[in-house]
Amino acid sequence: MLKFGQDVGIDLGTATVIVYVKGKGIVLREPSVVAVNNNTGEVLAVGGEARRMLGRTPGNIVATRPLRDGVISDYTVTEKMLKHFINKVCGKFIFSPRIMICIPSQVTEVEKKAVIDAATQAGARKVYLIEEPIAAAIGAGIDIAKPCGNMVVDIGGGTTDIAVISLGGSVVSTSIKVAGDKFDEAIVKYIKRKHNIAIGERTAEDIKVNIGCVYPKIQDAEMDIRGRDLSTGLPKTITVHSSEILEALIEPAMMIVDAVHSVLEKTPPELAADISDKGIYMTGGGCLIDGLDKLLQEKTGINVMIAQDTVSCVALGTGKALENLDVLDGKTSKR
Repeated sequence: MLKFGQDVGIDLGTATVIVYVKGKGIVLREPSVVAVNNNTGEVLAVGGEARRMLGRTPGNIVATRPLRDGVISDYTVTEKMLKHFINKVCGKFIFSPRIMICIPSQVTEVEKKAVIDAATQAGARKVYLIEEPIAAAIGAGIDIAKPCGNMVVDIGGGTTDIAVISLGGSVVSTSIKVAGDKFDEAIVKYIKRKHNIAIGERTAEDIKVNIGCVYPKIQDAEMDIRGRDLSTGLPKTITVHSSEILEALIEPAMMIVDAVHSVLEKTPPELAADISDKGIYMTGGGCLIDGLDKLLQEKTGINVMIAQDTVSCVALGTGKALENLDVLDGKTSKR
């Protein structure tokens, strides 16, 4: 049972929710998927169990992802999902926890309010918001309080957040809606166009994880996949190669590279010199696509490093920020 004043950090991602509890570290990592009975509005499953239902439910049950492009698209379902995860982590608490949630760097006030309201309704005593790139930088072990420039590229499921951080705040930042989900969509479209086969988003994600790349591989990998042949309507198995997936993924990958380029163009010269010396830090699950670091390094001419425990960076940073709320109070929104 939680004691009074317990703090919880939540990386409320489009693809995954990661929860950090002060003093315990990361205690939960689940897909951001909820299965709801359409007739009654009852939540049937949350997280991994609900993800297994994606694309496999009867008409009255819908398995959905209530966050799209890094923001809440279904408020009611998000609130139920948060409540489920908070209860799972905290048990029945006597005193409501303080919660810090990370958000993309370019969200509107309305979107911020939706996150705060959803967390409050789910049982938070006080809600703090922190920008994802700042949380990612803290989680990657970067000392953001110093007066020198650090560039962080956080590629999640719904958004890619790019920021140049100095003295604890973002100097230049941008958030684009090109990330893990867009890579999956690109694979679905490519397989449909080239092989005339329809595949689901789970299959597309498997392809991305296993043989996906955005930089030519020395050895071409291959994978057997099953889908529905659009000409016959029957199931069909085909073999796809990493060289094909490179064709599918290069367009969204170049959008991320262009966004990094535009942030570098707006960066003050002194900070740009720091970044040139220190390199660019990549965090988030999306940066694990094979060759993305090489592509970015080739196009910018700056050394690119993938952070350790890249998927958990934002959650770890949120947790560390919770422990230093007094330091970060000026940089976070609170209620």
